[in-house]
Amino acid sequence: MTPSNSTLRPQERYHPRVDANWMVKVHLGERTVLVKARDLSMAGLFLHGHPPDSTKQLSLTLPLPGIGDITATCNIVRRATQGVALEFADLDWDHFLLLARYLHPRLP
Repeated sequence: MTPSNSTLRPQERYHPRVDANWMVKVHLGERTVLVKARDLSMAGLFLHGHPPDSTKQLSLTLPLPGIGDITATCNIVRRATQGVALEFADLDWDHFLLLARYLHPRLP
């Protein structure tokens, strides 16, 4: 039996987010720009920045306090007035484990 629309809960995030009030290095060709992150999850993060509308991916380095740096390519999945929502595109296994080690003690 399929639940009716009236019994479905609003869409919830699959990966909970934690505050990430620190700077992220965004690599734009030969330039590196520091942009503030708002939150972080195992799937991606939100940046308070506005790359050009034609930009679909960003390469960045996340400094996880007390853990180490993660370098990854991210797809822009949503643009908002406050910034952009990013989804990890190519997180390797080692960086995935570092991210989990950072997030785990901070999750509700």
